[in-house]
Amino acid sequence: MKSSNVRVGPPTHATQFTIRLSTTARGARLARRLAGQQLAAWGIPYDSETSQAVALVTAELASNAITHGRLPGRDFRLTLLLLPEHDTVRVEVTDTRPEHLLPHPVAVPASPDAEFGRGLLLVEAYADCWGCTVRDAYTKTVWAEVAVGVRAG
Repeated sequence: MKSSNVRVGPPTHATQFTIRLSTTARGARLARRLAGQQLAAWGIPYDSETSQAVALVTAELASNAITHGRLPGRDFRLTLLLLPEHDTVRVEVTDTRPEHLLPHPVAVPASPDAEFGRGLLLVEAYADCWGCTVRDAYTKTVWAEVAVGVRAG
């Protein structure tokens, strides 16, 4: 796991977007689309490498939340943070299954013919660092940080 750039504590100058979404395939698709739209609003072009990487990471983390972190009647939370002091976008997906994937998620290669199991490998490939944080007995947050390329304007 890439973790050499892990920052402890809240960012000092962050722009933040947070939304709760249903733990369904529709919720995961919406998370990906909203990530791209929010980055565009922050001046990161929708078709840029950064936007595409953040959208992919968001989709994978949201998909894992609905597949492995789902409890009936509970949503997942998507948080995007623009960290200008580090030229980074941080994606956080919080679900309601803190006992799953403790103490750290692991990117394990799937068998070549498997239909699933490559999501965290993609997160590891596109993110500068990523990990899992459990802040209470009811939730866990899987996060990833993606470096920002060129911003518009």
